[in-house]
Amino acid sequence: MALFGGAHFKSKRWAFLVPVLALLVSDALLGFHSTMWAVYGSFILMVAIGMGFLKKITAGRVAGTALLSSVIFFLITNFAVWLNAGGFYPKTFMGLMACYGAGLQFYQYTVFGNLFLNSVMGDLFFSLLLFGSFEWLKSKSPALQGTESV
Repeated sequence: MALFGGAHFKSKRWAFLVPVLALLVSDALLGFHSTMWAVYGSFILMVAIGMGFLKKITAGRVAGTALLSSVIFFLITNFAVWLNAGGFYPKTFMGLMACYGAGLQFYQYTVFGNLFLNSVMGDLFFSLLLFGSFEWLKSKSPALQGTESV
């Protein structure tokens, strides 16, 4: 949603607001936490990535920005965990690397298999689905033909 908004919304304000509002609604239902700033910041960065790298929409660009966004989300949110770990990880480069390593292990073995890989594949699948569906709708709807933005 953040990449799509960055790529397609005419209003930059709405491109940033829609994902942030969606996060606020989900956090209101699921609960707020101390690393929300990192999650929200990651999504804001994804909107900017969409604005910067998706001026021309291709499957390769969408896949590349989805992969980039997944990696950035992992790096930023696990950095926030390291900052807020309350002494669990030393505030050194090696402590940060230990936190990232622990984050990879957390994602690696779960009931659902390799969750990190599933997250990346999910990001790729849903990004390609969202962008592809919009392109398909543009080809079928005279009202959307010739539009680059919503």
